Amino acid sequence: MKRIALLTSGGDAPGMNAAIRAVVRTAIYKNISVFGVNRGYSGLIDGDVKQLLKPDVANIIHKGGTILKTARSEAFRTPEGRQKAAEFLDAFEIDGLVVIGGNGTYTGAKFLYEEHGVNVVGLPGTIDNDIFGTDFTIGFDTAINTAVEAVDKIRDTADSHSRLFFIEVMGRHSGYIALHTGIASGSSYIFLPEVDNSVEKFIELLKKSTRRNKLFNLVIVAEGNTNGGATELSKRCKEELGEIDIKTAIIGHLQRGGSPTASDRILSSKLGYYAINALLDGKTNVAIGSVNGEPSYTSFEDAITKKKSPQNFMIDMAEILAL
Repeated sequence: MKRIALLTSGGDAPGMNAAIRAVVRTAIYKNISVFGVNRGYSGLIDGDVKQLLKPDVANIIHKGGTILKTARSEAFRTPEGRQKAAEFLDAFEIDGLVVIGGNGTYTGAKFLYEEHGVNVVGLPGTIDNDIFGTDFTIGFDTAINTAVEAVDKIRDTADSHSRLFFIEVMGRHSGYIALHTGIASGSSYIFLPEVDNSVEKFIELLKKSTRRNKLFNLVIVAEGNTNGGATELSKRCKEELGEIDIKTAIIGHLQRGGSPTASDRILSSKLGYYAINALLDGKTNVAIGSVNGEPSYTSFEDAITKKKSPQNFMIDMAEILAL
């Protein structure tokens, strides 16, 4: 293992730069040359790479986004595109590849291994925290801290005007951000993709809270819940509760940006360190995570196909604490 390549793919997540830094510095310490691939799998097909040295990763641990940029590659979805990427890795004498991203990134890595025998390991870079085989993913902690800060500010105006706010957070298929944001911000209700929330039940709860003079409510809505987004839920509740002042706020891509929290910086650094050791130990076709503070190795197949959902006790706890 003398030369490795490194790329980030899919949606950006705070902490990716910290992971890049850890991969580069650990590899150099182990006498391995590192080549950064720009724009994910698109850059791998185009041969858009540069060698990364220690100065290249200085003063990036605190930065959001990714210095290697990221993109979703349609060409890489084809066998021809993957063939071209594998040929470049071979011509460039790359012994191993580290990819940072989510399920789509892992799927691409799995194909490279199965079709072309590329030694590849993956790090979980996604704010959704929906990757099987790790307790937390890179960017999740920063995303919920950003969301909670926004909700705390919305609470001030909700309280001042006795308003009901529907606040939409990211999570098309996963409710982790919504659940943790809801618990941390003391919300009144949380709409999750994993739970068949009843709007009618929520309206009844809202009527009860009104009767006991609870003058404002904060409702956290995961964008992928089965009842629609915050705007749609707001509209339905206005039809049933015309006398209540209802507003909507969509936090959106704010959750993806910003300086990573200390927790995300430490997690990313650990995972980057684990990645180099895994390649040196002969591990390949695996997603690297952290479970109970220890390194965890999960096949790409399991990481992609096995579902990771919020724990039921957390959902039950959130309901109890909101009463």
